[in-house]
Amino acid sequence: MKPKRIILIRHGESEGNMDKNIYGGKPDYALQLTENGIDEADKAGKKLMELIGDETAFFYISPMWRTRMTFEEIARHYIVKNRSIKGNPNFWKEEPRIREQEWGHFKDIEEGGKIDTLRDAYGPFYYRFPDGESVADVYDRVSDFFGTLHRDFDKKEFPHNAIIITHGMLIRVFLMRWLHWSVEEFESYANPDNCQMVILVKNKENKFDLIPDLKTKGVKHRYQRPIRLS
Repeated sequence: MKPKRIILIRHGESEGNMDKNIYGGKPDYALQLTENGIDEADKAGKKLMELIGDETAFFYISPMWRTRMTFEEIARHYIVKNRSIKGNPNFWKEEPRIREQEWGHFKDIEEGGKIDTLRDAYGPFYYRFPDGESVADVYDRVSDFFGTLHRDFDKKEFPHNAIIITHGMLIRVFLMRWLHWSVEEFESYANPDNCQMVILVKNKENKFDLIPDLKTKGVKHRYQRPIRLS
């Protein structure tokens, strides 16, 4: 049974969002939420419960620590609402394929700034970070994750809501894959805000509509080559 909604939630504010210097001495996966990020996740949990009410849900979580912490805050509200699942781990699972894009290993802020400039000049989708990934690499593992999602959705008792707690770039890649965006369309959108919910709602045709749309960057990449068939 396809879920009623697919809800994508970006993690709360992290140490890396507040201080880029931290990437020089702490692994990306180990970055934690700030106090403000914990508060954002708590509020997201309340908002989520207002949206789904008494409906059931299943959570897919990136294994990075900031997404784990975001899930912990959100899940408290879900457990309170559904007391029968307390102590039962079967309403969530970690999913490494929805981790953040890999930016490479330790780098100081100056090095990171140079790499960001190169990425923007080359093209955000295709640029591969040294010792890391391109967005195209992320697209491939998200595509593989879709196989798991579709098998889960085929289960008769799959919950009303599939909730994916992940990262800003990953959400954009997920939507690109699901909604068949072009590379240029992907690059025109900005990442969602911390703890923003991006919702795909099943319509009467058994397909999904995006509510709301993401914010656009307002700029286009300088390399444009549309397909011409005439």
